[in-house]
Amino acid sequence: MTRLPVLAAGLLAASCTIAASGALAAGTPKAISAAVADQARPEADRARDAVRKPAQTLAFAGIRPGDKVLELIPGSGYFTRMLSDIVGPKGRVFAVPLPPRPNAPAGAPDPGAAPRAIAADPHYSNVTVLAQPLMNIAAPELVDVVWTSLNYHDLHNIPNSDIAAFNKSMFNLLKPGGTYIIVDHAAAAGAGVSETRKLHRIDPAAVKQEVTAAGFKFDGQGNFLHNPADPHTAPIFDASIRGKTDQFILKFTRPKK
Repeated sequence: MTRLPVLAAGLLAASCTIAASGALAAGTPKAISAAVADQARPEADRARDAVRKPAQTLAFAGIRPGDKVLELIPGSGYFTRMLSDIVGPKGRVFAVPLPPRPNAPAGAPDPGAAPRAIAADPHYSNVTVLAQPLMNIAAPELVDVVWTSLNYHDLHNIPNSDIAAFNKSMFNLLKPGGTYIIVDHAAAAGAGVSETRKLHRIDPAAVKQEVTAAGFKFDGQGNFLHNPADPHTAPIFDASIRGKTDQFILKFTRPKK
C-alpha cells in the first residue's frame, strides 16, 4: 500500500473538507482527518459526511493505525475506505457482508459486490472480504475492533438468529481490551427490539442489555448523532426522515481479564 502520498494529500485537503463536512474538529487524530479528507473517497460518500460525522464517529471509536478491524455488513463501504486508510499498512480490515439472499431473483443486488471491489483496489489493499454467515464468523486473527454501523437491528430480523450467541462470538473475536462499536437508528425509549423489522430501529437500552450480557463492559455512548427532531415513528427509509434519523453510537470493551 502507498500511504504517504495519500496521507499528505489528505492533510492538504483537510482544511477544504472541514467546512464542507462539519465533521473535522481541532484535536481530531491526523490519521482520521486524512482518511476523511482523502479525495479517493466517492463524492457520494463525502456528500454524506455532514450528517454521518465520520471523524467524530471514528475518533469516538478510537480507531488507530495498526488496528485490526472486523466490519460487519459494510454495505457500500462508506466506512470501509476510511477504516482502511486509518489502520494503514500495518493494520487490516476484515469486511463481512451480508450473504446473497436465498432464491434471490436474477439481477438482484449482491451485498458483497461493493466490499469486494474495494478490496480489489490497490488503494485499499489491507481490506479482506470474509464471505461467511453472520451467525458463524471466523476471523483469521483476533481483532482490536468489531464495528457495525446502522445494521445491528437487522440481526434481529435474521430467521432463527441467536443474538446472545452472536454477541458472545463477537466477544471471542476480540483481543482482551478490544472494542465493539455499534452505531444504529434509535427507536423510542422503551421500544426494546419491537421495531427492528417494521421501522428498522432499536432502543439503545436494549442493545446495552444484550451486549453486556455477553460479558462486555459498557464504555460510553456518543450523542453527536442524536437528532431530537426525529419522532421515532417513521421507518428509516421514509422520505420524511431518510438520512436524518436519530442515531446513537455505543462503545463496549472486552475486559482484559
